[in-house]
Amino acid sequence: MRDGIGLLADVHRPAGDGRFPALIAASPYPRQIQDLGAPMGFIEAGASDFWVPRGYAHVIANLRGTGGSGGTFGFFDAQERRDLHDLVEWAADQPWCDGRVGMIGISYFAMAQLEAAVERPAHLRAIFPVAVTTDLYEAAMHHGLFSSGFVTPFLAMVGLTSARSGRFWRNRFVDAVRDVLRTELLHKKFATMNGESSVTVLRAALKLHHDPHPWDDLWRAMAVEHPLRDAWWDERNLLPLLDRVEVPTYLGCDWQNVPLHLPSTFPAMRALTGAPVVRVAMLGESGLTWPWESLHVEALAWFDHWLKDRDTGILDGPPIRYWMPGADEWRTSHTWPPEDTGQLALSLRSDGTLGKGEGSPGERSFIVLGAGLGRSQSSDADPPTRLTWTSEPLPQTLDLVGDVEVELHAAATATDTAWIITLQDVAPDDTIVNVTAGWLRASLRRTDAHADAAAPLELPCRESEIVVPGSVTRYRIPLVTNARRFATGHSIRLVVTSDDQDRSTPAIMGFRHAPVGTSSRNSVHSSSRLVLSVADRRRRRNPEAGGST
Repeated sequence: MRDGIGLLADVHRPAGDGRFPALIAASPYPRQIQDLGAPMGFIEAGASDFWVPRGYAHVIANLRGTGGSGGTFGFFDAQERRDLHDLVEWAADQPWCDGRVGMIGISYFAMAQLEAAVERPAHLRAIFPVAVTTDLYEAAMHHGLFSSGFVTPFLAMVGLTSARSGRFWRNRFVDAVRDVLRTELLHKKFATMNGESSVTVLRAALKLHHDPHPWDDLWRAMAVEHPLRDAWWDERNLLPLLDRVEVPTYLGCDWQNVPLHLPSTFPAMRALTGAPVVRVAMLGESGLTWPWESLHVEALAWFDHWLKDRDTGILDGPPIRYWMPGADEWRTSHTWPPEDTGQLALSLRSDGTLGKGEGSPGERSFIVLGAGLGRSQSSDADPPTRLTWTSEPLPQTLDLVGDVEVELHAAATATDTAWIITLQDVAPDDTIVNVTAGWLRASLRRTDAHADAAAPLELPCRESEIVVPGSVTRYRIPLVTNARRFATGHSIRLVVTSDDQDRSTPAIMGFRHAPVGTSSRNSVHSSSRLVLSVADRRRRRNPEAGGST
């Protein structure tokens, strides 16, 4: 690196003396086991045995302070961006590289791609940052609610694995595990394992010892010391920098990744104003599983086009392709949301139904209890701990495509509380699918007065404003953009609570939040409403998408 610190990398390249394009995958995860084949959330660099025989050098690097690399891990900070610039230029200068560099990998590997791109290294030609996070506050704090179910075990896992030597990862036992995991029958079972399985693996790391520095320091900064969006978080927000990206960029995510990467996908698309080409692929269930292989053929077409000057057809058709869950078909669009979407508003009525019009004025209440109250169990006299509103069975299909917002008119008996909201699809047999979710710490409710009214709602989360106990307050809560067909006979359900630690409370991917901690009786008034972006039913068959849309 430019400051003399050394990063460790493994280079997998075709045999012989030729020069090849390089594909860099960089993260804090162990580079030595990226070919292990296990369905873990940190094996995401791509399969070397796919890329190398197709004429690419696959460079898997450990970021500063991880996996034996020098320096101290800064978690998405400005130093990390400079390092990634230097890594790209180092690879381009190697005798086995033809000077053309791309970057690859999902999740943190995707974050590293955009980190490098905003620094504009001269030899970077194209990136493929699928399942990316561009704003660490958005991923970790959820509008003021700390995503403890993920962040806490994640940092413990990175701290634990970073302390292990190369000898720990390279031995006969690991080789034997690799052989077993890569058998066709077992490998096929991983094709439907989702993000929740990775959280289970991460939680196991909490039981093992890791060096407290810098891992516990970073955790404390996120969970305790910086509850508001401030300079610490601003350094770790790429969104204001994305207009600096000047290379072709392929974005994407799976619709189920609601609490982590999905929130960044479309804001990144809108912010990449300087990129010559931006394409987006949105995937359905099991579309982006571990180990990451599901988009390798698509990525190959992308890099063959930009790094090998081949006409692969990757630029054909509209720039956005998305799987429509429920309709089970691919669709295409030139914009997001698609141009033919409108808004549907449903009231949170006092009788527990969702419907057009407020119905009978009234309110419904639920309770949230803090710790240390000396009660061994709840009382039958207590209000419920969450509320649901359910629509009548739909007389015809309804296609959610785009943004979702809940406008709550609500009161609390505490000076602060949480609003945790889940949108569900309920089938006639009571099968429930969690579609998307939104979160807000009540004291961070202030919206941006200067924001474009036509743009998706954003909450600055820079100022805390006390909740006046008993006062009805308006809260605008964005749910993560999504797409789903609600079939005829299905119902739309909204779940509202203030604490999701109870395992019976819905939490997409198992990501739960640290409680605000205040005991409160929270009341939601019938003037509250759910606003959905829905597709115009008059749409007809779209020949480019290959299905009825």
